[in-house]
Order: sequence, then C-alpha cells, then structure tokens
Amino acid sequence: MEKSQQLKKIIVLSGDIAVFYLSLYLTLAIRYMGIPTAKLWGDHFWPFTVILFAWIIIFYIANLYDLHSAVNNAEFFSMINKGIIAAIIVSLIYFYAAPQIGIAPKTNLFIFIIILYILFFLWRRTFNLLLKSYLPRQNIAIIGYDSQVKELSEEISLKPHLGYVVLFIINDKTEKLPEKIDNIPVFNGISNLKELVIKNNIATIVINSDPHQSPELRSSLFNCLPLKISFISLPHLYENITGKIPIETISQMWFLDNLSEGNKSAFDAFKRFYDVVLACLIFLVTFILWPIIAIVIKLESKGPAFFIQIRGGKNNQPFKLYKFRTMREEGNDRTLTKATDNRITGFGNFLRKSRIDEIPQVINIIKGEMSFVGPRPERPRYIEKLEKAIPFYAERTLVKPGLTGWDQVSGEYHSPSLDDSIKKLQYDLYYIKNRSIYMDLSIILKTIATVISRQGV
Repeated sequence: MEKSQQLKKIIVLSGDIAVFYLSLYLTLAIRYMGIPTAKLWGDHFWPFTVILFAWIIIFYIANLYDLHSAVNNAEFFSMINKGIIAAIIVSLIYFYAAPQIGIAPKTNLFIFIIILYILFFLWRRTFNLLLKSYLPRQNIAIIGYDSQVKELSEEISLKPHLGYVVLFIINDKTEKLPEKIDNIPVFNGISNLKELVIKNNIATIVINSDPHQSPELRSSLFNCLPLKISFISLPHLYENITGKIPIETISQMWFLDNLSEGNKSAFDAFKRFYDVVLACLIFLVTFILWPIIAIVIKLESKGPAFFIQIRGGKNNQPFKLYKFRTMREEGNDRTLTKATDNRITGFGNFLRKSRIDEIPQVINIIKGEMSFVGPRPERPRYIEKLEKAIPFYAERTLVKPGLTGWDQVSGEYHSPSLDDSIKKLQYDLYYIKNRSIYMDLSIILKTIATVISRQGV
C-alpha cells in the first residue's frame, strides 16, 4: 500500500516537472515564433530550473502533493490558485532581484505563467480523475469492528482517489452485528474467510483483532497465505490514511513495537543542533523589536510585558514558558483561551495571529526545554486530568514539546475539550513515531505558510 502511494506521488511530481518545462518550451516557441534554438533554450533553462525548485516547495506547502486532497472540488482548485500565486510572486522577486541572470523575462514570464497555469490545471484535473476512476484499486476486507473502523471506512468512502475499497467487514466476536453497516456488508464469523477472500478478489486484509488471543482467527489468516495477499494492522492503515494514531486500537505493545527511542538518538542530536542555531538566529534578528513590543503591550493594558507560565516538558518535567502577554490582567481567571475571548487585547490579537507572541519561546529552545517542532506543552493541572481520562496521554511527553507541531499544521482546529484533546494526542503520537528531519522541515514550512495566510498575505 505504501509503495502504491509513493508511486502516485512520484507520478504527480514527474507530471508537474514535465508541465513546467513544456510550458517553458511553448513560451519560447510562441515568443520567438519558432522552435527554440539550443542557445535560447540553454539561456532560459537554468534560471527557470532554479524557480522550479521554489515552485515545488511552495506546492508542497500548499498540500498539492497530498493525495488525500486530490479531489476535483472547489477546495482543491483554491489550493492550486494559492500555490501558483505564491509561486508567481517568488518568481518575480527572483528574476527582478537578480539582474545578473542575463535574461529579461518580462514578456516571457507573462506568457509562461499563462501557459503553465492552463496546462497545470488540466494536468492536475486529469490526474485526479485518473486517481478516482482509472488507476488500480485495492479491495480491502476488515476483520473486527469498532469506532475506529467506522471512521476509517468513512474516510476511504469519501476519498476514492486513494485507491482503496472496503468490500466487507468480518465480525469475529460472538455478539452479532447487522448484515450491513454504512452500506458495507458484514459477515458474522470467520470460518469461511478464505472463500470470501477468493470470491471478492481481496488484495489486503486489515486486522483489527488480536490473532494472539484467537486460535480460530490465527488459523483462518494462516489458511489465506497461499493467496498471496497482504496483511496489515488497522493502526497502520489508519495512520497512513489519516496522519493520526488510533488511540482505541493500540496497546502498550504498540509503543514497544514502534517507539524505539534509542534509534532516534542521531536525529535527536541533530535536531538539538539546528534548534539552537535557528533559535539564536531568530533571537539576534528580533531582539531589537522586543522592547518596542513590550512598550506597546504595557501601554495598551496594565501588567507585565511577558507572560510566564509553568508547562509540562519532556517526561512531564515542569518548566517556565515565555510569551509576550496578549491578554488583560484585570479579571483574568487563567482559564483556557476560547475562540473568541474578550480577555485578548487588540495588539494581543495581532501578536497571536502573526505568532509573534511565541517568539520569546526561543529562550526555552536555547535552554533545551523546548524544540521548534513537537507536541504543544500543556499546563500540569490539565495534564493530570487528561492522563486520567485519555489512555496513553502521558506518552506525548516522550519528546520535548514544540513551538509548532503536526497537530498545528493538520488543518483542523482543536479546542481544549476532551474529544479534541484525544485528536491532538492522535496527531502527537503520529509525530513521535514518524519524526524525522524531513517531517520537521515540512512542519516548519507549513507553519510559515499558515502564519502568512492568516495575515492575508
């Protein structure tokens, strides 16, 4: 399954590159009324190749390489428009800020942008249609049923372009289920598993029950080995499709199997290195503004310029978190912030939307209490409550908390409610398991894009 998704991503990236260079070739052909000469092509090839890399990064930030978003709907085309507009701005800056390039692409760039927009739009629309209708699909059977299976099935149903089809669910428990759940056939009992797999041309069996606890299930799965099908656990498929970890279906063994922290020592060392370098750089560049921000904060409302609060760090060790104050001190009961909170000052609202209020946390990063990327740190009293209510909540502190994180760039707003805290934990555990330099860079870039978009830029 993962190889299939990687292949699709390679196809869409290769198509984007082909469209980019085809647009350049057509631009030169139209502009100079004929087949471009080798010299003309060479003069334009390398300068445009530089901006190609910038375009790919921008498209990635805009989620245009996320197969989960590859649907021909208004949201997807809005993503295309935003990505191309941002890429155009970068291209203009590049060409006009670097006159030494040797070409003056005013007319060429204008023609290129029009051609590329049309071709890119047609290419992506065609690719999405192929994903939905023509590219090979994998027939899936799921063993075991619960709320996580329901959520996964709905996700697959809403996103047929992912290439998965749930043909049936097998109930291996004694308590019977209805013959259909959300229009998916349900078979009670696993004795005829092999026959069902053959009859329905199943490519993958998703296991949501523990074969270690059921000799009958174990035997039925073993009998399917000659059919050359794939076996995958529900948490693994759920993770691949949603970018989250299914809390209800994992156990302590999941952590032992997936979170071997000793294997992350080299990554953690490098992460600490770039955390310190980047934090020091931001501190040196922004420190001249700190007194100005502090004065404005104090002029607008009484109280200190900085907000200091105890938060839970790695392994739940408490530390003092630093931020610019964005709320009034008068009548502030220190309860969790709401979506529309009248305690937030006018300047504080600007600081929050621009994330400037978070800048003093570079001090926490330099001290080693935080990282740029990781689960957001919570208050100790809320951690105690959530640990009692949510399984494995304490495990989110296996890594340092971050200034931003996988949950923050998920595209979902999560309130402090119990249900949303569970969703945040699902994203946090996904990050802890899959964290890497590539993932950190991706989160940082998407955070920058989020900040810019919220400012209307």
